[in-house]
Amino acid sequence: MSNLDRQAALSVCGGRGFVVAQPVRELLSPRHVPLGESTEVRRLLPNLGRRMVGAWAFVDHYGPDDIADEPGMQVPPHPHMGLQTVSWLHEGEVLHRDSTGSLATIRPGELGLMTSGRAISHSEESPRSHARFLHGAQLWVALPEAHRGAEPRFEHHTALPRVTAPGLEATVILGALDGTVSPGTAYTPIVGADLALGAGADHRLPLEPDFEYAVLALSGEAHVDGVPVPRGSMLYLGCGRTELPLRASADAGLMLLGGEPFGEEIVMWWNFIGRTDEEIRQAREDWTTGSRFGEVKGYDGARLDAPEVPAARLRARGRTR
Repeated sequence: MSNLDRQAALSVCGGRGFVVAQPVRELLSPRHVPLGESTEVRRLLPNLGRRMVGAWAFVDHYGPDDIADEPGMQVPPHPHMGLQTVSWLHEGEVLHRDSTGSLATIRPGELGLMTSGRAISHSEESPRSHARFLHGAQLWVALPEAHRGAEPRFEHHTALPRVTAPGLEATVILGALDGTVSPGTAYTPIVGADLALGAGADHRLPLEPDFEYAVLALSGEAHVDGVPVPRGSMLYLGCGRTELPLRASADAGLMLLGGEPFGEEIVMWWNFIGRTDEEIRQAREDWTTGSRFGEVKGYDGARLDAPEVPAARLRARGRTR
């Protein structure tokens, strides 16, 4: 998914100096951002208070939207570098095309994982004949220095492992949870999991004390470590936890995001993750001139133009604002 914000700001984040080393309960509110013709997303990362959670650097939550008489998601071809995109649906379908030639329809409970590496471009759209509702999340994972120049690739995993307990079913989207490992390729110690809580659920989920964590509320309302988390918000939890209390009086859907704090400072602008101002500006130039990022074939429409890079140069501000 693209960042369509025409006022995209340059920022530097990452580094361990700004990680909260103890458990906290920091509720983050979303910023509402239009996406394409008929979709509005709730942007949780980067946030006014926090830029990353582990290697997770970007989180959009959208829907549920009634798109029965609408085109639904329509994101034209656009570039990425230095990151992985994670597509996760609760309702609807998203048709993915990219410059490696991949073509896949992602459905609820399936993982669409695109590793941009040095450069890729892709499009995302609701199929012409689509379900009434669209509901899901799109996330980015920052690639570490050793892998950010890798060859681009796309993975589509239609069956994912689960961790179950009374009142809880956890689908491991990326990384590992309680010894259960996703088939998706991960380049840092990380976890992304969909948590389905049944009515009356009261469970303590095992965690890694060296990871930092956050929980995104996708549907319903649950209490996470005693804090009510409204739909569309995210609770940042810090590090140092060995377990996480979860409770729900009615059915609720959450997403657990976590990982080892990302030790490298990164520069994130528009749809690029790099390390320097010059690198970002060169990526924009390459996309504008048709170099490096390839071509998305089969999309009916023009590709997305890059916004102007601000004149001001980057200044490191760490993981938090």
